[in-house]
Amino acid sequence: MRCACGIALEGQPGQAYNEEAFRHLLSVERRHAARTQRSCLLLLVSLRAASGTADLLRPEAASAIFGGLSVVVREVDFVGGFREERIAGAFLAQGTEFSAAAPLAIGERVTDAIGLRLTAADVDRLHVRVLRLRPRRPA
Repeated sequence: MRCACGIALEGQPGQAYNEEAFRHLLSVERRHAARTQRSCLLLLVSLRAASGTADLLRPEAASAIFGGLSVVVREVDFVGGFREERIAGAFLAQGTEFSAAAPLAIGERVTDAIGLRLTAADVDRLHVRVLRLRPRRPA
């Protein structure tokens, strides 16, 4: 079930935006980052199928992923569906100084937090990427 505001209401811990709302907020925050000269990261989490593509997230796997994300993101960050039912995303605001070590450290922390909630079979398929987003120039 979803509300008109774009927040997914599926019994998952915390609030997760649906794909449309998540991508809109992502665009807004990237423009804001450009104006303020701050860095931002995009965290993508999926379960890989044997083919290497993102598999559909079963409700229990999605709950585990969003539950893990809810304990590692800060109040200034937000989470949602980056690719509905396949890839969870999180926007992570950063400061003006970017640390090249941050993506690796964040990826490890997220992998650990989500891995504690997934089945052993799903842990083996867990795929976490942390990408530095280049700011979009204000329109």
